Amino acid sequence: MSDTPRLSLTIPSELRMLTVARAFVEAVCQTRNLDNRTAHSIVLATGEALSNIIRHAHRNQPDAQIQIQCRADGHSFEVALLDEGEPFDVTKVPHLDPGEIRLGGRGVFLMRKLMDELVSQPRATRGNMLRMVKRCG
Repeated sequence: MSDTPRLSLTIPSELRMLTVARAFVEAVCQTRNLDNRTAHSIVLATGEALSNIIRHAHRNQPDAQIQIQCRADGHSFEVALLDEGEPFDVTKVPHLDPGEIRLGGRGVFLMRKLMDELVSQPRATRGNMLRMVKRCG
């Protein structure tokens, strides 16, 4: 996927910016002619991830920034989210039983269900990169 152009948007870490971020990702999906179901999955997973970053990684600090990077080729669609939060390892989040009744903790569960790959890694300078891939070809 390294030869395909990457489209990016940087937003302040504010919950009110989720609408803008979702609209951006949806627009990129449309430019790649993804079917509605695939696009909806990508947008929903991205919204959950951004909400987690804003609430947990940035702890509602609007001066922090989040960069959203989208890239697609004929076989997959990738969303990378770059934050400025404390180190986070998505593999440490337990896999939930979908029948379990509890408040919260469903964001990573949804991301895992909606996307084909979910990987997090610390950034060299500060923060994390969450990479989500949806195969679509």
